[in-house]
Amino acid sequence: MPPNTTASTGDKPGKSGRKKGRKARLIVLVLVLALIGGIAFGAYWSISTVRASFPQTTGSITLDGLSGPVDVKRDGHGIPQIYASSDEDLFMAQGFVQAQDRFYEMDVRRHLTSGRLSEMFGADQIDNDEFLRTLGWERVAKEEYDKKLSPSTKKYLQAYAEGVNAYLAGKDAEEISLEYAALGFVNDYEPAEWTPVDSVSWLKAMAWDLRGNMQDEIDRALMTSRLGPQQIEDLYPAYPYKVDGEPNTIVQEGEYSALNKAFRASGSEEGSSDATGTSDATGTSDATGTSGTAGTGGATGTAGATGATDGSSGTSAGSGTSSDTSGLQGQLVGLYDVLDDLPAAVGVNGNGIGSNSWVVDGDHTITGKPLLANDPHLSASLPSVWYQMGLHCRAVSAKCRYDVTGYTFAGMPGVVIGHNQDIAWGMTNSGADVTDLYLEKLSGEGYLYDGKVRPFTTREETIEVAGGDAKKIVVRETQDGMPLLSDRSKELVKVGQKATVDNAAPDRGDGYGIALKWTALEAGTTMDAVFAMNRAKDWDDFRDAAKQFDVPSQNLVYADTAGNIGYQLPGRIPTRAKGDTGSVPVAGWESGNKWTGWIGFDELPYEYNPDRGYIVTANQAVIDQDKVPYTLTTDWGYGTRSQRITELIKNKLKGGGKISTDDMRQMQTDNSSEIAQVLVPTLLKIDVDDPEVREAQDLLQGWNFTQDADSAAAAYFNAVWRNVLKLAFGNKLPKELRVEGQCLLVDPANSTSPVDNTQKVRECGRREPDQAQPDGGDRWFQVVRKLMDKPDSDWWTTPESGTREGADRNRDDLLKRAMIDARWELTAELGKDIDTWSWGRLHRLFLKNQTLGTSGPGFIQYVLNRGPWKLGGGEAAVDATGWNAAGGYGVVWVPSMRMVVNLADPDKSKWINLTGASGHAFSAHYTDQTGKWAKGELLDWAFSKKAVEESTSDTLLLKP
Repeated sequence: MPPNTTASTGDKPGKSGRKKGRKARLIVLVLVLALIGGIAFGAYWSISTVRASFPQTTGSITLDGLSGPVDVKRDGHGIPQIYASSDEDLFMAQGFVQAQDRFYEMDVRRHLTSGRLSEMFGADQIDNDEFLRTLGWERVAKEEYDKKLSPSTKKYLQAYAEGVNAYLAGKDAEEISLEYAALGFVNDYEPAEWTPVDSVSWLKAMAWDLRGNMQDEIDRALMTSRLGPQQIEDLYPAYPYKVDGEPNTIVQEGEYSALNKAFRASGSEEGSSDATGTSDATGTSDATGTSGTAGTGGATGTAGATGATDGSSGTSAGSGTSSDTSGLQGQLVGLYDVLDDLPAAVGVNGNGIGSNSWVVDGDHTITGKPLLANDPHLSASLPSVWYQMGLHCRAVSAKCRYDVTGYTFAGMPGVVIGHNQDIAWGMTNSGADVTDLYLEKLSGEGYLYDGKVRPFTTREETIEVAGGDAKKIVVRETQDGMPLLSDRSKELVKVGQKATVDNAAPDRGDGYGIALKWTALEAGTTMDAVFAMNRAKDWDDFRDAAKQFDVPSQNLVYADTAGNIGYQLPGRIPTRAKGDTGSVPVAGWESGNKWTGWIGFDELPYEYNPDRGYIVTANQAVIDQDKVPYTLTTDWGYGTRSQRITELIKNKLKGGGKISTDDMRQMQTDNSSEIAQVLVPTLLKIDVDDPEVREAQDLLQGWNFTQDADSAAAAYFNAVWRNVLKLAFGNKLPKELRVEGQCLLVDPANSTSPVDNTQKVRECGRREPDQAQPDGGDRWFQVVRKLMDKPDSDWWTTPESGTREGADRNRDDLLKRAMIDARWELTAELGKDIDTWSWGRLHRLFLKNQTLGTSGPGFIQYVLNRGPWKLGGGEAAVDATGWNAAGGYGVVWVPSMRMVVNLADPDKSKWINLTGASGHAFSAHYTDQTGKWAKGELLDWAFSKKAVEESTSDTLLLKP
């Protein structure tokens, strides 16, 4: 039996959200694993295979390449703390230890980033590999390693790789991980040696999943087939830069100096010198005029497909076209299908990515020093995307410069989020817009640019396929490095040949394509930033490190033992031509649509010791658009979580109160539903005739809006919310945004009103459940909040269904219908007796092995997967156990870890991971943290030598 003390195993989850083609790719492999499990070869062989891959955690091991002894101390949860006397030994040991616990995960990751999944899993992965080779992550990573990274960073990457390879040396594949035993029966795959570029490449995968508004850019254009500009604007409302008169931004103090082209914080900066801007930070003056209401700019920008309304020129692919936009929409549908099929690296293929991080200064804490909290929201994965560890020099010196602990990625040296002896830092995704899609006019072997045909830059790629023949592809790029994504989709090729554009556009010729401009496709220095952050001693060092953090652009939150707190937005963020907000695809054949430069580091917003005494980041707008001359994005999160965290902090500080470490933990697990506070008062006023629906309605009486796992009220409200979204919006969206298999009789495409009494046509949705719209996130909170004041809006219309009445521009009638539908949906899901209802029965987390656990016979899923856990929390709650309202109630993303750093005494800091330290399915540390994580508990986090010694269960000596 798989060890699992926190949840049952083998419970069948709902639809995973993966493409059917991916699900089929490993059927043979999982059948073989079933045999390995004992069906054909016997229990003894199964146990010996499993045990062969378990890491040695006591005694001693000799590693060639070490210059001195290294101690690896593991606590009761298998979390390692490494002690060495030189930097190279420290990172070599890190590579060895991570490979002990997670090499199979590391190997899959590097095949993902290099576009070589087919080498492991066969022909079903060829399409994914083609797309990944077209993006060229590994090529960019190699360029970074060869030309950009510092000598010291290269030295650490080399040492790390040597450690990984020392672990692999002399081992058969099945001794490394159980999964290789299965792979060995269907192909001759053997793990190759690790390289420094393998580590750097993972940063590209992380950047891809955190890339910003590319999905919104596609969705807005797709909406134009059914919705007009005003309807789309309704669904992308203006960002509320102030709520109840209070700023709804991260940076609230300081100002931008147009004279100096620099942002200056207004808090105390004693002893802090100004960071210098990057030398290539040009073009910011061109960004003037791009400001405007963020949400509105994004919505009216859909005129890129239907006709510009803001007077801008030269920025859209089809400005001035008729309502027939099938060409561009078809291109985007094809692109979406390709993107949706890619395995997610750290997020839900770019959707739903969010995080919380906040810091409180010592004047407002019990300890008298800052407290810093962080919980990044990412896809639930098994093992967790994060790996906890400590990296300690026995004596910090020029020879050995690190004493740091926190979370990193298996396969990458250093620590990504955590603290050292002097500072702590956390991260949330900034959402800065660093991608643009360009519609390209193809002509022969080239593309049109300012009236002339330019040849593509081409390269040939060979994809090796396990159990099959290799396949060669040709990758085409524009001369400024944009890959032609449409080459990877047959549907895009066909549609590009028939694309409809305006009269001003070039004639069709050989068709149109879609190219991608993305900052991560240029070599950068983020790996340098990781090491610089790990050894930073103060705010100046931290900002110097942030200056090198190119991609992905993150909100960096800071605190130090001297009592300072701060925030910095880093990243290579482009500026665009006047009138181009980056919210919709643009015409690639016009040079006026090129990026005009980069926002200089000195120009990016930051705060240092703000007067309010705390800083909150939760994917809300970084700064009020009117305070800077550039546009960071038009697609912020709408600030629901940040407003709630701020409210919780203020409540604790009332009357001179102070905040403790446990207060920070409790804030992380706050599960209040903000949209419930908006809707419930109205729902309770609606007169309901059906006594069983009225019985469910009564659950909302006196409910405090918390979404505990055992709450019947939370279950019913979230069902009502899901049905409100479906009736008011979901059934009116184009099929490309609706759930796959959901078939409706709808108005013909290009109808310009939400509901039209014309002849109906049957259309079926095309999106995976965890990607469909409306997803119910805080953008939809804002949409509905605004419409509540418009009770006769067209959106409050839905047709009757059987005996259930419809609504005709009547808010309360539609809400009543949603309450009825929700009652009977939950009756079907949970039973008729409302006393048995609970949110956790609907809102369940399944943890699935990232490859062999995603499909196949139930026995294999039983062996590799874990769950379910019945969770509280919800979409846009601080405890962000995300679910997609269009697809169902199952958990699709989570707080992937939680930490609270105590700067007064680091040994009193707390942390937790989603799963455990080990990637071995039968290890005691596979999911040994998940039960506590689900309850909102945190583990002790030892840092000092004394605390680590007291918590150590196993010690391994690595000898030269």
